[in-house]
Amino acid sequence: MVRLLSRAWWAVAVRGVAAILFGILTLVLPALTLEFMILLFGTYALLDGASNAVSAIVNRKHDRTWWWFLLAGLAGVAVGILTFAFPGLTAIVLVYFIAARALIIGIVEIAAGVALRKEISSEWFLILKGILSVLFGLVLFAMPGAGALAMVLVIGVYAIVAGVLLMLVAFRLRGRGRAALSA
Repeated sequence: MVRLLSRAWWAVAVRGVAAILFGILTLVLPALTLEFMILLFGTYALLDGASNAVSAIVNRKHDRTWWWFLLAGLAGVAVGILTFAFPGLTAIVLVYFIAARALIIGIVEIAAGVALRKEISSEWFLILKGILSVLFGLVLFAMPGAGALAMVLVIGVYAIVAGVLLMLVAFRLRGRGRAALSA
């Protein structure tokens, strides 16, 4: 698994940058209309899902666990497409889309982090990011009526923290990949 992730560390970094940009935009522009929020989230889900799927496909011959990332990527792309296909969604349905995606991504990242334990140190960044995603998804499922505008701040903070954790994982994997190449 470390080979899969270290060879495509840049895809993890792209996910981190997309999450940070998404989070900053939601915090800087809290009065976004629901329609703009839907388009912003749809773009983020598509970029994140596509990055995960590309990383998995590129490295499928090198690691037998590649399908975890393909599944996570396809889930992100599907949520992004559904978001664009139904722009008139209610705030509650959007919250459920975000919650479902967060749960799926979180479970995959926890599993990947646990698998990486024996390969690299600081794998807890990925496990922590996965736990954060699962908790975020559960909170959204528990309180869907809070409304999309009220959720903007929570979503923005979550995305920034998740993005920073992904960037830390990416740079750790980049170093691991360089060490493997020089060995």
